[in-house]
Amino acid sequence: MRIVIWGAGAIGGTLGAYLIKAGHDILFVDIVESHVQAINQSGLRINGPVDEFTVSAEALPPHQLSDQFEAILLCTKSQHTRSATEALAPFLAADGFVMSVQNGLNELIIERFVGRERTIGAFVNFSADYHAPGEVLFGGRGAVVIGELDGAITPRLKRMESIFRDFDDNTQITDNIWGYLWGKEAYGAMLFVSALTHQSIAEALADSRYRPVYIRAAQEILQLADKLNIEAYGFNGFEPEAFLADDTQGINQSLDTLVAFNKLSAKTHSGIWRDLAVRKRKTEVLMYEPLLAEAEKAGLELPLTRRWIQMIREIEDGAREQTLANLDELNQ
Repeated sequence: MRIVIWGAGAIGGTLGAYLIKAGHDILFVDIVESHVQAINQSGLRINGPVDEFTVSAEALPPHQLSDQFEAILLCTKSQHTRSATEALAPFLAADGFVMSVQNGLNELIIERFVGRERTIGAFVNFSADYHAPGEVLFGGRGAVVIGELDGAITPRLKRMESIFRDFDDNTQITDNIWGYLWGKEAYGAMLFVSALTHQSIAEALADSRYRPVYIRAAQEILQLADKLNIEAYGFNGFEPEAFLADDTQGINQSLDTLVAFNKLSAKTHSGIWRDLAVRKRKTEVLMYEPLLAEAEKAGLELPLTRRWIQMIREIEDGAREQTLANLDELNQ
């Protein structure tokens, strides 16, 4: 099976390089011409504390793609999900599937264009960054879980589990991928809040002055999930049950574990921070818009979530600086 990885950045580049190394037939598709050229000319290089290697690979821009494929792994930023899905749909075989290997609840978008039966979900928490054309930093390992949207354990899911284990042999399959995706949404809210400053993830979550802000950011998302009868799952030290129960001791233990987990990674800051501070581009904050809409339907206000989203957008627009003063505002 030839696998298309649509988006050869942090997630797609890391995953694809390992699969090529293991002998899988991988084709990268990416819209960044310099990245495509570098991959074709010199290969894709993975560096960092986890591994150092370069693989020969084939990469194409979308307009040069032809044929149809059984498996397309969508690894773009969440704000590009709709345009990417529209672009890839003609190249998806009738019996093929798209797997979202992204941040956010993008499966809900993908299924509208290719059908629910042709959509698979994935949750990843490994740390990686696109550093330069043809070069990706693999900063540290994290949880990898895949699942069908309806919870079924299908032959294709088991096949993908076997393939993903060539990237991470701790890959799991689940009958509740939504639980992991909502857990990541809650954890992601804390990462967005940390990106309002220049603190590393570990520094941010360890800072006792602002822990109430981080706790509340996660709790608002988890309370929405609970209202929707979705059980959010934990990973790598994040324990949603403690946050939902407002268990102070359990929450602080969870945050301490997350601090220790993030200290192990060479990727010190989130991709959100990097988009704002280094690449000066829009973040994935758009992925929280559907949650705000769901909250309105459910009668929840999510005031802190609305405020940090507004702050992120102001930083994107150049109207606000990244500073701890932003957390002082949220603390109020």
